[in-house]
Amino acid sequence: MTFDPLAAVAALARHEVRYVLIGGLAAVSQGSPIVTTDLDVCCDRRRDNLERLAAALAELHARLRGAPDGLPFRLDADTLAAGDCFTFATDAGPLDVLGTPSGARGYDDLRSRAVTVDLGGFSVLAAAVDDLIAMKQASVRSKDATHLMHLEALRDELNARG
Repeated sequence: MTFDPLAAVAALARHEVRYVLIGGLAAVSQGSPIVTTDLDVCCDRRRDNLERLAAALAELHARLRGAPDGLPFRLDADTLAAGDCFTFATDAGPLDVLGTPSGARGYDDLRSRAVTVDLGGFSVLAAAVDDLIAMKQASVRSKDATHLMHLEALRDELNARG
């Protein structure tokens, strides 16, 4: 599967989806040296936004990642409203859509502290480094321990710059 996060960001922008970039790409966009192979977003769960998100995901030919072929799945605002975490395979690569990431309280909370970053000409809200750290601390994955060290070093560097 090809990973082309800018294609996914472009589709989200075309459909005016409200989201905050989280995960590895949010860290990389702020200076972290980690490597990431998926796009993670925390979306606004208001109905109008879920409708736009469903349209963007349809454009990207999103399907549930890891689900058996042929598994019935209706990609619409109702389905997105019924769940809080979706992992998709798309034409642009892996895309994870979360409503309430571990260690965070959701879109509005993350947005209140987010920073604007440039991703290939797109202005995108990215979770603040302190929020990325909180999400990593809440995670139970072994790879997150290394990412956490990088994020803490990034936070120290950003604080030193003022």
